[in-house]
Amino acid sequence: MNIELDIHTHTTASGHAYSTLNEMALAASEKGLKILATTDHAPAMPGGAHIYHFHNLRVIPKIIHDVRILRGVEANIINFQGELDIPHEILSEMELVIASFHSPCIEPSNIVKTTDALLNLMENRYVSVIGHPEDRRYAFDIENVVIAAKESKTLLEINNSSLLPTTFRENSREGLIKILEVCGNYNLPVIMGSDAHHTSSVGRFDMAISLIQEIGFPINLVLNRHADDFLDYISWKRR
Repeated sequence: MNIELDIHTHTTASGHAYSTLNEMALAASEKGLKILATTDHAPAMPGGAHIYHFHNLRVIPKIIHDVRILRGVEANIINFQGELDIPHEILSEMELVIASFHSPCIEPSNIVKTTDALLNLMENRYVSVIGHPEDRRYAFDIENVVIAAKESKTLLEINNSSLLPTTFRENSREGLIKILEVCGNYNLPVIMGSDAHHTSSVGRFDMAISLIQEIGFPINLVLNRHADDFLDYISWKRR
């Protein structure tokens, strides 16, 4: 599968990642990627970057090592109203916003509350991607969320890291299979993310691709294949 972008990566600014932005960009260049999104953890995550970090991303060059850098954030969902730990004025400055559940930031609850949080969240025009939605600790009504995602042009992530043996997320493989089946039924595009916390994982999608091929998910619905298609897709919501 042709891969042109990685939309979910972390640098040392996240507090528990181990490579600099320059190092990550060089790794992306060496792997032939056209786009690398830098999406460090927002402040509610222990060790996460200070809010000033995101405000000051404007100083980052748009091109590093011949790779287009998308200045972004992995924001934390902090309540079941779907609110995030980043103010709107900062979100509006980001080129890519991933919103995710993380247990240090919000305790898991029932399916109804989790579904409501995601439905509310997707109304936020700045949120382009729901990060690692397959974590069954945060189980939700998949069909309702997929329908809302299609209406709002919000992407659900296939998180490669969640499929590795080292993952701490629960029943990720089974969760992803169910999500992909419903996405396929509704013709909803998806996006793969490496969730790289070190250069060695930049652009790594082996587990995600293997799963996609195993279940026969339509390749044309995977937006990592063409950088321009991805940029066009996420720009629609902000118009």
